[in-house]
Amino acid sequence: MRFSSPRSCTAAPDGCVWHDVRVAELIFYAGTMDCGKSTLALQTDHNHASRGRAGIVFTRLDRAGESVLSSRLGLEVPAVEVDGALDLRAYVVERLSAGTRVDYLICDEAQFYSEAQVDQLAEIVDDLGIDVYAFGIMTDFRTRLFPGSARLVELSDRVQVLQVEALCWCGARAIHNARTVDGHMVVEGSQVMVGDTGAAGTVAYEVLCRHHYRTHTTAARSEHEHMSAQPLPFA
Repeated sequence: MRFSSPRSCTAAPDGCVWHDVRVAELIFYAGTMDCGKSTLALQTDHNHASRGRAGIVFTRLDRAGESVLSSRLGLEVPAVEVDGALDLRAYVVERLSAGTRVDYLICDEAQFYSEAQVDQLAEIVDDLGIDVYAFGIMTDFRTRLFPGSARLVELSDRVQVLQVEALCWCGARAIHNARTVDGHMVVEGSQVMVGDTGAAGTVAYEVLCRHHYRTHTTAARSEHEHMSAQPLPFA
């Protein structure tokens, strides 16, 4: 177990002087869709950069396209796209060897990273002393953990559940990410299928409370059932 605030001693004429030594951390910020994780990733990058720290932003399969980190609020920054072949540790070491300063990493859409890439993030923290802030969705549309998220839970120094609660259409706390195809909720298919991209596809996502996830009651289905239940007006 690593302590977050160890102390070191340096020699001084009047004896030992203690200094707080900060240890790098791997922190996983997890939540459902619509909980503001990408907005927090952008804010975290801004906060550290404004204090003179140098960082690298990574993302994978962002809704705005390749090599960009974006939020639904319309904010975005350039990012390094994490494809399946990217060795994150080797990438950072190469940047350091070229003389680039790296104090922290922002890793958005971390649920899509491979288990090996999450292991590389842990190595970057432990071996290189670089902070890693990972942001991602915990479970997929089948309520199963993404491999990247599962590995982050296993390895992270801290797992922070985001405090901004996403809401189901009924107003209850949303805890599940539902996938719809042509407006109908589905629970089978490829684990990774990006929606909300503005493309002509029919794949979309919606956050639901557990009850409405279990009953497959999306906002559109609820509205349709409500309209169908309305009595016809008398002539």
